[in-house]
Amino acid sequence: MSKKTQFFCLFLLWAVLPGAFSELAAQRVDDPKEAEPDKLVDARTRKAIERGLKFLVRKQIKTGNLKGAMGQGGYAGGVATCGLSGLAFMCNGSAPGEGKYGDEIDRCVEFMIKSTNETGYVSTNAGSENMYGHGFATLFMAQAYGMSPKKELGEKLRKSIKLIVDIQNAQGGWRYRPVKSDADLSITICQIMALRAARDAGINVPDETRKKCIEYVKKSQAADGGFRYTMGGGHTSFPLTAAGVVSLYSAGIYEGEAIDKALKYIERYRPGSGSVANSSYFFYAHYYACQAMWHAGGDRWKNWYPAIRNHLLNQQQGDGSWSGPHSNEFATAMACIILQIPYNYLPVFSP
Repeated sequence: MSKKTQFFCLFLLWAVLPGAFSELAAQRVDDPKEAEPDKLVDARTRKAIERGLKFLVRKQIKTGNLKGAMGQGGYAGGVATCGLSGLAFMCNGSAPGEGKYGDEIDRCVEFMIKSTNETGYVSTNAGSENMYGHGFATLFMAQAYGMSPKKELGEKLRKSIKLIVDIQNAQGGWRYRPVKSDADLSITICQIMALRAARDAGINVPDETRKKCIEYVKKSQAADGGFRYTMGGGHTSFPLTAAGVVSLYSAGIYEGEAIDKALKYIERYRPGSGSVANSSYFFYAHYYACQAMWHAGGDRWKNWYPAIRNHLLNQQQGDGSWSGPHSNEFATAMACIILQIPYNYLPVFSP
């Protein structure tokens, strides 16, 4: 069986298993997978995606990570950007060693294997690395795990997941460093996505870990439907609310007042409003917002995707990249993932 065939078998297996991350999974009413991708991802969009992915290909070096403006260092050269780039290649239908970007994905896998230390922490030990990077890297590793023949990937993935489980704090969350500490919602959500992807791939995630992180997310929601940075208070924000509702979806919570209020909050920031056009967290926010609306389906999805698609098409630069404060490589990987959501190739992004 080819790795490409394994990819689709894995996806079909995932698709028919209800409650992949929680017993709370519910039957969906509006399934955005019924939408025809070609009508959303038109010729201009496909060309933009290809240009973006080619930019990432040009930036990838032999070690698998990307070389940004600062060379191999900085955010562009770290595990977060490498993991997101690998996901962007996989969103196009390629698998490790298979398809148009199979070789690039393989190199991303190799970089993750080499970057995972004995404790399970995935990091290059650069100053910019933290549990954000660990979460995005582990998410990629979990998605590649079922399609890669590299035995060591599974070993490293299990260590990475064990680290996440072991350092979860009493509230149910995580913080910047790979130790038990306080927690914030943004870091926590990155770990939730990694845990969900790993469990879908057959890696054990204790029920207690899942229950605690779900409760942490629920307690982070404010009365206006938005989500706060910490449970202790503070203002709600669009990026955190988009991430918060995706984490609830990842836990199998598809309906209810919490979801409805969060979606209404997010809709205030539909692309084109100018509200977050220049935000430092633009790509982070829309990475999650697009997933949120994809899960929501119906008119919400039909209205949201064309808006973010058109905004991104207008912002693409001459070399195929998108510009962002964390690096153009990070921004481009995020943009390519967003634009390819309708293809529905990766289980972790699927409703």
